[in-house]
Amino acid sequence: MRGRVFELIAGHLDGLRIDSLIVEKPKTVPALREDRRFYPEMLGYLLKFVLPKEIESGAEEVIVITDTVPVQKKRQAIEKAIQQALAKMLPAGMSYRILHHASRSHYGLQVADYCCWAVFRKWQRSETEHYDRIRAAVRSEFDIFRTGTRYYY
Repeated sequence: MRGRVFELIAGHLDGLRIDSLIVEKPKTVPALREDRRFYPEMLGYLLKFVLPKEIESGAEEVIVITDTVPVQKKRQAIEKAIQQALAKMLPAGMSYRILHHASRSHYGLQVADYCCWAVFRKWQRSETEHYDRIRAAVRSEFDIFRTGTRYYY
């Protein structure tokens, strides 16, 4: 099944750009591990790298699409943190939207999930069969804690 999905994705790489932030969670300081801090901050680091290039290329709006977070309080906390990260990075007046969709019904989130899985397998297990199929669309893989030596768990 996965092979067919990657075959389909590989046929559309010209419209795809994959930028990955590699996070070795055991190197993450405990204060940052809480979901409402961890995901927005990691998104912030990724956007800090990706957004300037997109803005230079003429992007007029940023749209962040997340999988639906089932708990309303948690969703609000994550959305607020994403808004704060975007507000810090975007040029004055640049608009953005944050959309929440169930990944089972949003093909873009499904493609992102498959691509993340392929990158994960490459980094975690040195398995590149599926990664090799999407490699042409991979623009970056930034290992954020690459120089870290302390493990917290």
